[in-house]
Amino acid sequence: MRVLIGGGSGFVGRELTLLLKHKGHEVTVISRQPGPGKITWGELESHGLPPCEGAVNLAGENLMNPLRWWNESYKKDLFSSRIDTTKSMAQAIAASSSPPHSWVLVSGVACYKPSLTAEYTEDSEWTPFDVLSKLVKEWEASALLPETVTKNTKQVVIRSGAVLGRDGGAMKQMLLPFWLGLGGTLGSGRQPFPWIHVSDLAGIIAHALEPPAATPSPSPQVFNGVAPTLNTNLEFTKELGRVLRRPTIFPVPGFVMNTVMGSERAVVLMQGQKVLPKRTQEAGFEYKYPDLNSALKEIVGT
Repeated sequence: MRVLIGGGSGFVGRELTLLLKHKGHEVTVISRQPGPGKITWGELESHGLPPCEGAVNLAGENLMNPLRWWNESYKKDLFSSRIDTTKSMAQAIAASSSPPHSWVLVSGVACYKPSLTAEYTEDSEWTPFDVLSKLVKEWEASALLPETVTKNTKQVVIRSGAVLGRDGGAMKQMLLPFWLGLGGTLGSGRQPFPWIHVSDLAGIIAHALEPPAATPSPSPQVFNGVAPTLNTNLEFTKELGRVLRRPTIFPVPGFVMNTVMGSERAVVLMQGQKVLPKRTQEAGFEYKYPDLNSALKEIVGT
């Protein structure tokens, strides 16, 4: 199988590329920079979709980029980097004389309203309530293919939680303060923390890329890309401290997070959702790292 990956040189893209190549598939990455095994976004728009059986979009400006101040310009980049690339790929698929059998978009769980009690599955109804849920709505809408194309191309949306791994994502900024013994809960620590190990997210994407067993549905299949165990920020903090053998006694007050990150972005860490991967598990996906202990031990190499 040949797979086209938008944003394939990023944190999740690198993991997915390794997994697909290990399974014997060919990978072409869409990137801003040309190079071997790559095409640019400009080439996609001018030359159309290269031959492929599967397509995935992972492109987008990093929401937690510590070097970017939360302002209108950054918010505009968050939207355009996701929506424009998704639209480009969807349009190229729709215009192709031989479209891929699977088209996968990885979005986020920010569509579900933060709550200490509500539990969300892939069937949960939702409407946008803040800037990040509005982003997910527009992002997923930009991936939709015309009905004529969906007769042959399966559409899949994977809503990812916080992606944990050694070489990027949320852990990259967290490990240093924890190693220094300065780690602690964020706010009350009671907020749910939906997470997934990067290997498992890559596995769910690879699973979703498999050819459809029957005629695809005109609407996308949705999978929650989260671990099957529900954890709070406090549980995550304590487990990471335990694995690193470091104290976790320095809680970070909410107002500090809001000041440093901007309140609309800090909400991702200060509030959370209980998200269950009901359909992911029903589809037969088996997690390598279903719980925090196994995931964090792999990441910190203990």
